[in-house]
Amino acid sequence: MTDPFARLHAHLRFLYGEKRAATLLPIVRARIEAFRREHPFPPPPAERLTARDAVLITYGDQFQEAERPPLQTLTRFLSRRLEGLVSGVHLLPFFPYSSDDGFSVIDYTQVNPAFGNWEDLRPLRARFRLMFDAVINHISVQSAWFQGFLRDEAPWRDFFITVEPDTDLSRVVRPRTSPLLTPFETTAGRKWVWTTFSADQVDLNYANPEVLLAISDVLLFYAAQGADIIRLDAIAYLWKEIGTSCIHLPQTHRVVKFFRALLDAAAPHVLLITETNVPHEENISYFGDLLPDGSGTDEAQLVYQFPLAPLTLHAFQTGSAERLTDWAAALHTPPGGTFFNFIASHDGIGVRPAEGLLTPQEIAALVENALAHGGRVSYKTNADGSQSPYELNITLFDALNDPARPSPLDVPRFLTSQALMLALAGVPGIYVHSLFGSSNCQECVEREGHARAINRQKFHLERLEAGLAQEDSRTAQVFNGYAHLLRVRREHPAFHPFGGQEVLRLHPAVFAVLRTAPRGEERILCLHNVSARPVEIALPTGTWRGLLAEKAPYQAHLRLAPYQTRWMQG
Repeated sequence: MTDPFARLHAHLRFLYGEKRAATLLPIVRARIEAFRREHPFPPPPAERLTARDAVLITYGDQFQEAERPPLQTLTRFLSRRLEGLVSGVHLLPFFPYSSDDGFSVIDYTQVNPAFGNWEDLRPLRARFRLMFDAVINHISVQSAWFQGFLRDEAPWRDFFITVEPDTDLSRVVRPRTSPLLTPFETTAGRKWVWTTFSADQVDLNYANPEVLLAISDVLLFYAAQGADIIRLDAIAYLWKEIGTSCIHLPQTHRVVKFFRALLDAAAPHVLLITETNVPHEENISYFGDLLPDGSGTDEAQLVYQFPLAPLTLHAFQTGSAERLTDWAAALHTPPGGTFFNFIASHDGIGVRPAEGLLTPQEIAALVENALAHGGRVSYKTNADGSQSPYELNITLFDALNDPARPSPLDVPRFLTSQALMLALAGVPGIYVHSLFGSSNCQECVEREGHARAINRQKFHLERLEAGLAQEDSRTAQVFNGYAHLLRVRREHPAFHPFGGQEVLRLHPAVFAVLRTAPRGEERILCLHNVSARPVEIALPTGTWRGLLAEKAPYQAHLRLAPYQTRWMQG
């Protein structure tokens, strides 16, 4: 790894010029050295990610019971049900917040008192790797930072972006339909403040290096509190430059590179992951550039695999894996980088990443299917003032299965979608509702007043455990089937995130991938029938022994039942 301090200097110089960089670098160095003295972390292991890694995505208050802080309940449930199945837990924002289910943070350094406290996280940290959200594109209007801005106090008066309301901002790429500028009354008069996501979420001004330093302290604080992975939320919109699209700007990439160098110097065990719900080529740009010594890249070590969700949904909706196969066959990652594979999340299913991979008609069919299955659709505003679909708000189980027409194939169809994700090279991210086959929560939408609530229902622990105890319930069938897939996956080095991956074209209805362990000691053929009909396929040369339900050896030909998964070792 190249010298992180040299990289820090180069990034500061790019962002702020040589003179300011010369002033800023000693400040950054002093903070890193102080952090190292207080938190002498051991060097990271040679293998920072293995086949045993899978991450559960959950809210801190997802599991609730009377008279116990939700973070304690979360630890109890995960320790009992998921230890030995997943290695990590992505805690969606668990800080005090004012809206957006946590993504409008009031205080980056406090635990939401309704969830518990920092001490309540220690037992969870002892059992699982933790991923924290860094919601650093914006902050709540109720935060001390913004309240200082409203009082026109230093340094807060320059922490946010103000623009005259008649400024031409037509080139700005919008992820929402809400106004880009929001008026606020301050002691210095009315000011129009940049608000990419909502009037309650004010964007930070990274053109001010004091903001970069303040957020650097936040990231180091998260490392000190036990974060092994830090998720950079909505990072693509970080830097604003009037007259540009204000998305994926070179300065934005430089800020990510700066954060990567900061952590490489202070807490080298911490991994960065970028969340960018955009088309594929834009998304993978956040791996960054190859370091001069070839040891890896200089931005995120993990990048969300956004196209996987809409392409998987399209495959099961059409009964054809051909589009998914074409896309997966062309995937590649740089040295040291890997994908965070997911097909369900707290945000629903993004459709922008399917642009260029599916036709407009095929994307429209996904939208129509989601609405027919009781889901909602969120839109974005385009440069010409029109609106287009941004994401499907629906649980994955209901996206794949029509809630009005239950079928015995519903659970196999759903589990095969999950097996497909687990088979791909990378680290799987499993949204908590996928573990139990949750349905749309229409009452949550009515209560919360926004479409994303449909996929964010909280669990009453007693009721959930009762469902898991009934072996014939959907909850138990999905959970037990998922647990079996995870147990098998973590014991086989062919599923290593940096292992080999060859996508095979064995049948139009079958997504087939051959995984190979990094040292070549194991091969696993993963077959997933995405259709409602049985199919016959010719197997690659060799003898293949089943790893899931059927252990008998297979040669030459194999029959897959509707929505059946076969993983076979050869």
